[in-house]
Amino acid sequence: MSESEVTRAGLTGGRPGRDALFGNGQGDGSGAPDGGPDGGRSEGRAARRHRAREESPGFTSYYGRPVVKAPAWSPADIAGYLFLGGLAGAGSVLAAGAGLTGRPHTARAMKLGSVGAISLSAAALIHDLGRPERFHHMLRVAKPTSPMSVGSWLLAVYGPLSGAAALSDLTGRAPRAGRAATCGAAVLGPAVAAYTGVLLADTALPAWHAAHRHLPRLFAASAASAASGLALVAGPRAEHAPARRAAVLGTAAELAVLSGLHREAGGVAETYREGTAGRLLRAARRLSVAGAACAALSGTRAAGRLARPAATLGGLALLAGSACTRLGVFHAGLASARDPKYTLRPQRERLATRAEAPGCGAAPPG
Repeated sequence: MSESEVTRAGLTGGRPGRDALFGNGQGDGSGAPDGGPDGGRSEGRAARRHRAREESPGFTSYYGRPVVKAPAWSPADIAGYLFLGGLAGAGSVLAAGAGLTGRPHTARAMKLGSVGAISLSAAALIHDLGRPERFHHMLRVAKPTSPMSVGSWLLAVYGPLSGAAALSDLTGRAPRAGRAATCGAAVLGPAVAAYTGVLLADTALPAWHAAHRHLPRLFAASAASAASGLALVAGPRAEHAPARRAAVLGTAAELAVLSGLHREAGGVAETYREGTAGRLLRAARRLSVAGAACAALSGTRAAGRLARPAATLGGLALLAGSACTRLGVFHAGLASARDPKYTLRPQRERLATRAEAPGCGAAPPG
């Protein structure tokens, strides 16, 4: 016969089963929640913040599905769009500089390379769309707060300018219009090279959003390295001096930005160090450093007859390194979307930081 009795305080005298849990299932046997008899109020804010960072969430998502949906983009199309657009934009800047400093062969090579790269970039973007014939719909509105809208208009204006600059240089006709088109493409070139970083950072994918301060600068530096590589491959050795300097500076900037990204992205930075993205970014660093070293070596007297092969090899390495950088960033974003912890962990860290802020939990005035 049961000896339990119902009182105002609840059920008393009951005999718990073998697997019964104390309190709400999280206690230590004293009836109080974890953290002590005062419910954890005596625990310091710093300790709570540390515990929030160290503890992994007790769940992933419903049915194990990702919290954030990864984009259904083709890696070849979108990574090619990112790489070729950056190459075109930085190439126009080098073309204008080469033309102003009396390096006509490099200027022509960069103009042709830029128009070819931007054409292939637009083709890759259109090919990845679900309905390619509706690409022109993105030009029906101009929305300054939308990176996609701004990028579409940049491509629509930059593409004809780069084409006009290359056509004028090849035919020798309308030189003034050609110079104006060259200057216009050079003015828009940095924006074309960097806006794709803003475009990725504006999404909800944790790896890209956490690096929103670094992706535009990373893409600009990577584009400078790629354009200098193209100049080393396509231009004559006598006109390589600016390209060599751009290769060294672009590689140094790229490595510095990547280092800052790893430091400031928090736990999400794991996606840039592990898996496919990590392998690609490590390969990008090696290729970029080797390419910059070959470019610098090709300008020394000690290179001798190896100067031209070293410049060509360095230029190809710089191009490959830039492509690996874009592809690595792309795969890092996909990896962060597949694992729910990269969405949940930053949320817990932000909540812990807010709880530690002065005045948190205070009653509102009057």
